[in-house]
Amino acid sequence: MSAAAHDTAAESASVQLARLRWRCRRGMRELDALLLQYLEARYLPAGHAERAAFARLLELPDPDLFGYLVGRTNAPEESLRNVIARIRDRAY
Repeated sequence: MSAAAHDTAAESASVQLARLRWRCRRGMRELDALLLQYLEARYLPAGHAERAAFARLLELPDPDLFGYLVGRTNAPEESLRNVIARIRDRAY
């Protein structure tokens, strides 16, 4: 990969992380903390499927997402349940 292509890829990743960081900002402090901790500690080393599942989680309404993260309800998809387990584990 050329230096220019590498710089463009790094910039693209930086922009993507900034967008995700913004999407992690919710109306509930608890959600903010859990989501941002995961983003900072686990997102970059995660595989493509896990990253995609995390992005889908961020599309959910706050009440649903909170219910999944505190264990009140279970997410309908296994991929979402796996990311939720990693977020709840906090021992990345």
